[in-house]
This record gives sequence, structure tokens and C-alpha cells, in this order.
Amino acid sequence: MKLEDEQRDRWNGTAGNAWVEAQALLDGLFRPLEDLLAKEVAAGMRVLDVGCGTGGTTVAIARGGAECVGVDISETMVAAARARAERSGVDARFLTADAGSHEFEPGTFDAVASRFGVMFFADPTAAFANLRRAAADDAALRLIVWRDITENPFMTVAETAAAPLLPDLPARDPDGPGQFAFADPGKVERILAEAGWRDPALRAVDAECVFPESELVGYFTRLGLVGMALSAEDASTREAVVSAVRPAFAPFVHGEEVRFTAACWLVTATA
Repeated sequence: MKLEDEQRDRWNGTAGNAWVEAQALLDGLFRPLEDLLAKEVAAGMRVLDVGCGTGGTTVAIARGGAECVGVDISETMVAAARARAERSGVDARFLTADAGSHEFEPGTFDAVASRFGVMFFADPTAAFANLRRAAADDAALRLIVWRDITENPFMTVAETAAAPLLPDLPARDPDGPGQFAFADPGKVERILAEAGWRDPALRAVDAECVFPESELVGYFTRLGLVGMALSAEDASTREAVVSAVRPAFAPFVHGEEVRFTAACWLVTATA
């Protein structure tokens, strides 16, 4: 199966459903980054939000007065995004498509933005060349992506603790599509330059993320590599994994809260 098809199946299946179920939790968790990205675009701009997921960033950008279109490969999450925009009374539009290959009308957007939505392209240079064609001359590119995996220890706690019980967990490939695919600044700058974006730059951003301790088990049993694996396991395996993984999060638990730092890059460039 082609990588693009694998991603489509994943995000229209277990992963997409999990993100919709955890929408409220993830909204609160990553709101500092949502607010940061929304401030990077101005009222009146025509903005494309790539990998919009359930639409939190799209709605935030539209609420600021921009004309925002969210695009995502997941029909499940786009449906949730449309419902969110309707509830919010915000005029945002959504499109179910692969932003890396969809034939957007050339020169349509004054800005291309994304929060954690661009690290999964099978061919990132081709994808960003496609986004460049969709952007008007001098359009702004504003992306939030994860820095190195070693700077984000919270993100690997569950898989490390669960590995003895889930031996088929997929290994992370630092050179392939995935959460940390844009961690290397040189790689990101090279991709963007080859795709036709000028003056690419990366600025380190640290966001303090907090969510209720009562949501912790639900977090790691629904999301990430462990959540994906547990969707196919029986009840006894799930119970054993929870017993092994929950104590491993102790360094991040502070009373009734879970706290960690999201170590990210704010990537900027111009069309």
C-alpha cells in the first residue's frame, strides 16, 4: 500500500476517530500554540490551514477576521471541524483532500498555516511546491512543528513503558513522515527552498501544556502509537498496559494536573 493511502486509511479510521473523541482535551492542551499561530495572520487575509484536523486553529484564525479554509485528509475530522465552526458562528470553510497533491486554484491564498499538520507528507518537497502554487506571490508561510524527539520526552513515555507488552509497536523513523519529521532545521530549510519558498527560518517556541490528571489514561490509551496499538488488543492486554504505563508518567503529574513543555519550531517563509 502506498504511503499516501496508508495515511488516508489511518486518519479516516482509528486515528481520526480518536482525535474527534479527544477533541476537548486536545483543544485545551494545544491552545497556546493555536493562539500563537492565529496571531501570525492578519484580518482580511485569505488563509489555508493545512492538516486542520477538527478545526480549532481554522476557527481561531477565522475569528480574527481572516478568510480561512481548512484542509485535511480525514473526512471524520473535517466533519467535526464543520460542526465546530457552525457552533461557533464562525464563517470558516473546510475541504477533505490531501493538501500535498490537491489542485488548488493557483495564487489563491495570502497565507498558508499549519499546527502539527505538515509532518506526514510522503514527499514533502512536492507537497510544499503544491502549496506554493496555491499561494499568492509574497504570501506568508507559518507552521508549528515539533522539535527533536529528545526535547519532547513526554511524547515517548507511553511507548517506552508499553514496549514489553506491545512488541509490535512500530519503530519511529526520524527520516520518514511522522510527528518529528520536521525536527531538523537544515532539512526543513532545504525542503522549503527546493519547493519555491524563500527566506525559510525557524524560531524555537516552548509551550507549557496542561491537562487534568483524570484524563491521562484516556490520553495515552486513545492517542499516539500506544493508542493505535491498543485499538486492536483485548481487555486484559489493555489493563496490563495501563498498569505499566500510568506510573511512568509520574514526573509529569503534579497533583490534579499533568504538565509538560511542547518544544516546537515556528517555521516562517515567504512565497
